[in-house]
Amino acid sequence: MNLWINAICYQATWLITIAGAAHGRWWPGPLALAIFAGWQLAVSPQRRADALLMLFAAAIGFIIDSTFVQTGLLTYAATIPWEDLAPVWIVALWMSFALTLNHSLAYLKTHALVGAALGGIGAPLAYLAAAHWGALTFPAAATPSLVVLAAVWVVLTPALCRIAQALCLHSPATAFALRGGPQ
Repeated sequence: MNLWINAICYQATWLITIAGAAHGRWWPGPLALAIFAGWQLAVSPQRRADALLMLFAAAIGFIIDSTFVQTGLLTYAATIPWEDLAPVWIVALWMSFALTLNHSLAYLKTHALVGAALGGIGAPLAYLAAAHWGALTFPAAATPSLVVLAAVWVVLTPALCRIAQALCLHSPATAFALRGGPQ
């Protein structure tokens, strides 16, 4: 049941974040993330792994999406706190996505090719949907941007899954369970 709630919370966070950014509001995304993260961390058997993965995703997401902005691959609406870097709301989406990797998308941790396919198809579609809503814009020809997004996410999704898997293996709860303790 928690897997479904995780997936629904992620989708709700995505919708709230994109709708907010499309209307020039940066804060609905971080607020939705705070609610989602608060719930997920409260019920997660891998709290530490989830929290560390969210922080890692925030950092890598900020770097990657700032690079997208700097290279002209796309531009964002609601550019708080910096106009020429990734806005806080897109970083909140990265953190929200990280919260799915040990839960509703945990399957991808042991199926790298499925993760690569999902990332290569799903991420460009998500960016395209966000553009359709007005949360971001592509240059005149969106196709090259979408190809770059696909290439990045083909690599990034399995990489994030590997990191999630490694963090879970080093989680105190996982180590306790591996030693035969209650789960």
